Amino acid sequence: MENKELQKFYIDIQEEINSTLITEEEGTNPEQVFTELALSFLSDAGETENYRVCFDEKISKRGVEHKINGYSLYENYETLDLFVTVYNGDSSIQSVTKGDADKTIDRAVKFFRNAIYKDYVNEIEESSEIFDLAQTLANVPEVKEYLTRVNIFLITNGEVKADLKTSDTVAGYTVFYRMIDINYLFNLSDKSRVPIEINFEQSGYKVPCIVNETENSDYQSWLAIIPGLALADIYEQYGARLLEQNVRSFLQFTGKINKGIRNTILNEQHMFMAFNNGIAATAEEVSITDLPNNQGKTIAQVKDFQIVNGGQTTASVYHTWKKDKVDISNVFVPVKLTIVKNRDNFSEIVGRIAEYANTQNRVSASDLSSNRENHVLIEKLSRTIWAPPISGETTQTRWFFERSRGQYKNDRNRFGLTPSKRKQFDKQNPRSQMFTKELLAKYINYYEEVYSGKKLVIGPHIVVRGSQKNYAQFLNYNFSFKPDNIWFEDLIAKALLFRNAEKIYGVKPNAIGDMRYITVPYSLAWLGFKLDYKLDLYKIWKQQSLSDILKSKLHELMSKVEDYIKTQAPGSLYGEWAKKEECWNAIRNKDFSIDLESLKADLENKSSEKRKRITEDETQKAEREASLNRLKSIHVKTWKKIENWGRETQNLTQYQYDMASTLSSKIRNNRQITDIQLNQGESILNIAAELNPELFFDMDDYFNAEDNKKEEEAEVSIDLIERIVQWDKRNKRLDAYKYRFMVDLLDGKKELTDRNKYLVRLNLKAARKYGFR
Repeated sequence: MENKELQKFYIDIQEEINSTLITEEEGTNPEQVFTELALSFLSDAGETENYRVCFDEKISKRGVEHKINGYSLYENYETLDLFVTVYNGDSSIQSVTKGDADKTIDRAVKFFRNAIYKDYVNEIEESSEIFDLAQTLANVPEVKEYLTRVNIFLITNGEVKADLKTSDTVAGYTVFYRMIDINYLFNLSDKSRVPIEINFEQSGYKVPCIVNETENSDYQSWLAIIPGLALADIYEQYGARLLEQNVRSFLQFTGKINKGIRNTILNEQHMFMAFNNGIAATAEEVSITDLPNNQGKTIAQVKDFQIVNGGQTTASVYHTWKKDKVDISNVFVPVKLTIVKNRDNFSEIVGRIAEYANTQNRVSASDLSSNRENHVLIEKLSRTIWAPPISGETTQTRWFFERSRGQYKNDRNRFGLTPSKRKQFDKQNPRSQMFTKELLAKYINYYEEVYSGKKLVIGPHIVVRGSQKNYAQFLNYNFSFKPDNIWFEDLIAKALLFRNAEKIYGVKPNAIGDMRYITVPYSLAWLGFKLDYKLDLYKIWKQQSLSDILKSKLHELMSKVEDYIKTQAPGSLYGEWAKKEECWNAIRNKDFSIDLESLKADLENKSSEKRKRITEDETQKAEREASLNRLKSIHVKTWKKIENWGRETQNLTQYQYDMASTLSSKIRNNRQITDIQLNQGESILNIAAELNPELFFDMDDYFNAEDNKKEEEAEVSIDLIERIVQWDKRNKRLDAYKYRFMVDLLDGKKELTDRNKYLVRLNLKAARKYGFR
C-alpha cells in the first residue's frame, strides 16, 4: 500500500513540475522547479526558512568543482542551509547510490569551504546567482561572530537507501548532512512535519522529572530539569527547528543572546535555576526510566519535541557555551513538558499552548486568533469570487488561496471526481493562480509603506528579507482588518503586478540580471510611492493583465533600480544592503529620470467605476450555493453506490450512509436540502473521494445517458430558456456568446426557430453538465 501511495505521490510531483514548466517563463528547468517544490515542503515544516532557489555549478578540467541549487542564510546569521539536488525525470522512482550521494554532497561542501575564505569571491562571476552569498560569507563580520550551524541538504526525487554521514567539521564549522529523498518528502506531505526525536539516555543525560497524575484525555504534564549541556546539544543540531512553527512566525525568533542570561552563566552559574523561568515544551510521546534506589524518574526519550516558550533562553545557553567556551555543567533549566494525547487536534492544541505561553510577548493570543479568522475569510472569498475572463477567453477563473498546504491538491481530488470534472476544475482554478500565505504577505507588503508610530515597519527591504520574516511583519503590522471582496480584488491586482514584473525581469540567460528577488519588490514599491498609490487596481483586476505601457515602464525602471543597487551597495554586498531601510530610503529619493506622465491612463480617476462591497452574508450564501451545486453534481445512482459501499465496508457510520440515501432521494425529487444535510453530504463525499475514488468513475456515463434521453424529450420553451439564463447568471458556466444568445431569445430579439431550439438544447446539455437541474 505504502509503495503504491509513494509512487502516486511521485507521479503527482512530476505532473506538478511539468505544469509549472508550462506556465513559467523560458529558462526554468525541471531540476530547479523540483528544488523549489521540495524547499516549500521543508519551509512549511519549519525545517528551513527564507530560502532562495538559485543555481551555480563550477566546472573545471577535473570535473564539477562545486554545485549549489539553493541556500538559506538565517536572519541572525546563526544557520546556513545549502541545498544541492539530484533530479531525474523518469516515470518511476530511481535509486540514488551512496557514491552519487556522497559526490553530490561533497560539491556543496567545497563551495562552503571555499566561500568562507575571502579570495574565492574573486573567482566567482559577479553575474552568478551565488555571488551574493559568497560575498556575505567572506566579508560580513556577523557571519564570523554568529554562524554556528551549517546544514547541507541533499534533495532528490529518487530513493536513498544507503546510510550517509550525519556531521562533520568543515573550515572550523559544524556541518550537518540531511537527506531529503522522495520518502522524506512523502512523509512531510502526509504529516506536515517529520518529528524531532531526542534520546537523552543514549546521549548520557539525566533529565529528572515528576508527573502531574491528574487524568484527562487531552494531555499529560511533566515538570523536568534539563541539563544546560543537553539543551545546548539539541539546539546545536536542530536550531530554530525546535521552535513550534506558530511561535517562529509570530514572534520573529532571532536566536540572539540575552545579556542577563549570559551574565548569569558567566558569573553566577549556580543561581541559573533561581533566576530563569525555564522553557515550556510539547511532545507527542515520552519514555520514562525509573532511577535506581528510588531516586525518582528521568525522561529517557521524547518524540516530536517542540519548544513553545523559552527559545531565547535556549539560544542564550547555547551561544554562551559555544562562543565563550564556558563550562556549563552547573547550568540546569526548568521545563514544563506537555504530552498532547489527542492526535486529531495535535497541531491546534500545540498552537494554542504556544499562544498562551507567549501572551506576555507583544503579540497577543487575540492577535493570533484574529489572523486565523482573516485567513479563513480570504479562503472563502477565493472560492466564491470569479475573476473576469482574460482577453480572448470565455472561461471565468478563480484565484485559489491555499490556507494550508495541500488544499489545492485535495480540492482537485474532491471536485475532479471524473475526467470531465477534473478538466473543469483545472480550467476554473489554474495552478498558476494558486497562492499561499507567504505569497499573500509578499503581494500586500511590497505595495505600500506602513509605519508604526514613526518607525517604518513595512517596505520592500522587509520583503527582501525572505518569506518568514516578511510574513511575520505582515501578521504583526498589516493584517488587522476584515478582508472583503474589494480588498481581495485589489490583492489579486497586486499579485498580477508582481507576477508580471517577474516575467518582464525574465530568467537567465534572458534576464535583466541576477537580482530578481530584490529588484522586483523595490521597483514596484518605488512606482507605488511615486504615483502616490493611485494605480487603478480595479482596472488591472478587470483586465487580469497590465497595459503595454505599464509593462514597458516596468522594464525600464527595473533595469535602472538593479544598476543603482549594484553600484551603490557598500562593499558590493547588495543582498545585505537591500535588507536595510537605508537602501529603500536611498531608492525612494531617486527619480531615475523616469517619465511617469505616460501612465495617466493607468491611474484612478474621478469617473472610475463605483465598486459594490459584498457583505459577509452574501459570501456565505455564495459558499452555500457552491456546496449545494457540488452535492447536486453527484448522480443519484452514485449516491446509491456510496450508501452501499459505506454500509458494506463500515467506512461510513449508519448515520452517514442513511444520509447518503436521504440526499439521493432529495436530489432526485428536487427537494430543499438543509444546512445539516449539506455539511454531512460534504463530509461523506470527502471520505468516499479519499478512500474509494472508483465509486465516481462511471458517473459521466450515467449523466451522458440521462442527458441524451432528456435532450430527445426536452420541450424548448421560453420558461426553460429563462430558467437557464437565471441559473447561468449565478453560476457563469456558459460561454459569454452562448449566454447572450439565450438572452436574445428571451427578449424576443431572436426567433425560436427549429435551428435555434437545437442550439438551446446544446446549451441545456452544457448547463446540465455543471449541475443545472
